[in-house]
Amino acid sequence: MIICKSKKEIERMHEAGKILASCHKKIERMIKPGISTAQIDKFVEEYLAKWGATPEQKGYQGYPYAICASVNDEICHGFPSSKSLKDGDIVTVDMVVNFQGGLADSAWSYAVGSVTKESQRLLEVTKESLYRGIEQVKAGTRLGDIGHAIQTYVENEGFSVVRDFTGHGIGRSIHEEPAVLHYGKPGTGLKLREGMVITVEPMVNVGSWKCKIDANGWTARTIDGKRSAQYEHTVVVTANGPFILTEQDNAQ
Repeated sequence: MIICKSKKEIERMHEAGKILASCHKKIERMIKPGISTAQIDKFVEEYLAKWGATPEQKGYQGYPYAICASVNDEICHGFPSSKSLKDGDIVTVDMVVNFQGGLADSAWSYAVGSVTKESQRLLEVTKESLYRGIEQVKAGTRLGDIGHAIQTYVENEGFSVVRDFTGHGIGRSIHEEPAVLHYGKPGTGLKLREGMVITVEPMVNVGSWKCKIDANGWTARTIDGKRSAQYEHTVVVTANGPFILTEQDNAQ
């Protein structure tokens, strides 16, 4: 069942989104060779606590950390580790923030030090594909319009879109209906309605879109060992277009 959110629910989710965006801006300044993703995980949990917020994904279906930290060929759901990030790595930090019952979800990919031209292009194309997808979010358009905008752009740039993981509705729980595919045909799929809140979160690979799952049962990585990146926002469907709850532009 798809739940359209009330104005009050959206306001609470926006407050969670502001905290999350601010946390990502802090992480951006922390990312450098030598830091570990376990240190970032610890920072996030402490930072959220200062705001009276909690990491919603910790404990979700048994997941043990405040963040997902996916490095290089890891697509998503990477476990934080004590291993230091190296110059040239890329890392995606994904988190869900709960503030007074309002949820917000956002992932962001970061370059560690100096990365190759290919990795930099991967980051740029993935981020651009996120916003091209978000441009389609408006009452009356269809989910296929979002996926088509992302897929055609990414593939024209020579990369591939992961199909095994999707965006989703969010609000009263982390994952709600509908599933938001990052590929598809325009004019197909569910029609968006005002008050729906969804995540748009394309995962883009240098090589094949296919993945495999690690022995931990969570971490997905590229089947060919090539790199992957992801950017994600939580977005409200309005009559006038998208309202991004996790936008970082004005975050401190």
